[in-house]
Amino acid sequence: MSNENETLSVAFSVSGNFRGQEMKKVTCTAPVNIAVIKYWGKQNEELILPINSSLSVTLHQDQLKTTTSAAASREFTEDRIWLNGKEENISHPRLQSCLREIRRLARKRRNEEGDENVSRILNDKVHICSVNNFPTAAGLASSAAGYACLVYTLAKLYGVEGELSEIARQGSGSACRSMYGGFVQWVMGERDDGKDSLAKQVEPESHWPELRVLILVATAEKKHVGSTAGMQTSVETSPLLKLRADLVVPERMEAMIESIRKKDFKAFGELTMKDSNQFHATCLDTYPPIFYLNSVSQRVISVVHQYNTYYGQTKVAYSFDAGPNAVIFMLEPTVNEFVEVVKHCFPPESNGDTYLKGLPVGSAVLSEGLQSIVASDPNPGGVRYIIYTKPGPGPTLSQDLTLDLLDADGLPLQCA
Repeated sequence: MSNENETLSVAFSVSGNFRGQEMKKVTCTAPVNIAVIKYWGKQNEELILPINSSLSVTLHQDQLKTTTSAAASREFTEDRIWLNGKEENISHPRLQSCLREIRRLARKRRNEEGDENVSRILNDKVHICSVNNFPTAAGLASSAAGYACLVYTLAKLYGVEGELSEIARQGSGSACRSMYGGFVQWVMGERDDGKDSLAKQVEPESHWPELRVLILVATAEKKHVGSTAGMQTSVETSPLLKLRADLVVPERMEAMIESIRKKDFKAFGELTMKDSNQFHATCLDTYPPIFYLNSVSQRVISVVHQYNTYYGQTKVAYSFDAGPNAVIFMLEPTVNEFVEVVKHCFPPESNGDTYLKGLPVGSAVLSEGLQSIVASDPNPGGVRYIIYTKPGPGPTLSQDLTLDLLDADGLPLQCA
């Protein structure tokens, strides 16, 4: 994990005074991850233990991230949290689970090392403020980035080091994978207490430097069926889900890890698409069925297969989480042309928004053959905008004071 061995003195490096008392404050950022072998379904709701292992790609924080500031002061009268500008109930069981576990590890450190700094902060209440720079709850793994950032920030505040993915998992299952950069597997584990249900890095983000990611945002609206409710219903009603977990996923995990290590895009891309398709098949096999894809999603799937067929090889690969927004993987030389394909299929609407966001995209001229593929049935505005990114690192401790979200009184800056 990035910066995992930072010392306690670094964690307390940003501090101030609130009503004459010392206030300790840290700010961290954490990434979004996109699963290429999907997690869907829990065998233990309380501990968030999955019915199968999963594997994801961590996306770069220059384009997609959660930022969290946490402050501790004896002058605070209660623990409080603000998410995207709105105060939320910090008594939510998953929030409490993360906070409780970090404080437990901090007490353990105090008892073992007799650290006075830890002893003081354990008596303080905390204020937490967190924001995403991407749409929340629209199928872009906002809860994964959010809980990973929460756990990492609290760990820095309390001086907790070591394995943190188990704690992040208790906030949001896929959050454990956002505790590392690059390519990450979540090993489902076998123990009833979940101590072996952890995230492990398969390869760092530097391993496959040519890999690129396009996110086609079809909607920023909150999904109608949340992931927690959806997967619980699937576990209860879908025979296909059990078949997938028991027989399909174990083999796919091995094959996916091999494709990543060999940088075999054909194998990586085909596995990614097949697993996305099967995930959504289990949603349809759920009763009542769950529909996360829409007509734009279906058109994207069609265009990807037409594009690959034109070239006679797998050059681009789609994946959809629990939402209609497409994540498209490809190698860097393919980006400019495929962006042009998307623009032809989903012409930008002049709504004032920037259509291309993230890394810079060059121009490309489509051949007549490709134009014939994309010429029929254009859908203006079907894709609201495109985010161009690449694999990136895990959570980081910020040294940029402009990212701080809490003021000198420990309140959100936008509310000050």
